[in-house]
Amino acid sequence: MYDIIIIGAGPAGLSAGLYASRLGAKTLILEKLTPGGQITLSSEIENYPGICEVKSGLELMSCWPQQAMKFGAEIKSEEVKKLKIENGKWKVETSNNEYTSKAIIVATGANPKKAGFEGEIKYTGKGVSYCAVCDGFFYKGKNVVVIGGGDTALEEALYLSKIAQKVYLIHRRDKFRAAPLTQKKVFNTQNIEIIYNESVKKVFGNEFLEGIILSSGKEIKIDGVFVFVGMKINNELIKDLVKLNEWGEVKVDLNMQTSLKGLYAVGDIRQNAVKQVVAAAGDGAIAAINAVKYMEKGE
Repeated sequence: MYDIIIIGAGPAGLSAGLYASRLGAKTLILEKLTPGGQITLSSEIENYPGICEVKSGLELMSCWPQQAMKFGAEIKSEEVKKLKIENGKWKVETSNNEYTSKAIIVATGANPKKAGFEGEIKYTGKGVSYCAVCDGFFYKGKNVVVIGGGDTALEEALYLSKIAQKVYLIHRRDKFRAAPLTQKKVFNTQNIEIIYNESVKKVFGNEFLEGIILSSGKEIKIDGVFVFVGMKINNELIKDLVKLNEWGEVKVDLNMQTSLKGLYAVGDIRQNAVKQVVAAAGDGAIAAINAVKYMEKGE
């Protein structure tokens, strides 16, 4: 029997584990993959407060599991298959075991949908990115591609236009889905070149990405590709237990509590997440502190 079980060991989950265990709660963190989360795919992180030297995502996250375990949290590599509540207690079923707790913090995150071009996986973190705010600075004065036609793609293209020398906005259809006002801003931005009815077939380079080949066969020399074709919210465990918004993100209050008492959601899975490591870590701390309060009240 645990006080708190945390599902997911990215920045939000590990931060929650650190705070919960440090506050004296018997804490278990379950992660189906290697602890660290999506950020471990980033080649350079330079905007995490207090970390003055540039680090890779893997380097940034390297000590987080040890720090959580230092205060007593357990971390187990097991995939959670089912989550349910019985007689006021949470039951967590994994591929190997069953665990019980008084509160649950879900930190399963979200994954950017892949565009599916050749070389996408190979060059992720080496020229292919899914976050302009995270990686845009590294393309200052360079040429980049944005893939997508929705609000996010156009908004990120506008953001990148202030950093990059040129932005190619590539959309597989002949018109965008984004809001009219956003489209107007894009049309009026001189260093954004729109390419309709095309898709990226392949990216190429050596150690880092150097160019793309379109479905038409046209080759363009560029330094980076930003993919914005949607997000997959990893809400499968709790989608039938709590309230979601129209995008499948979990609705939470300021304490990170969902619509079901004793169940908290943090990081990219929750509504209005800004998808930054520092914000995810903050979510985890908030949820852990409030989960401990909830547990102590015995609600």
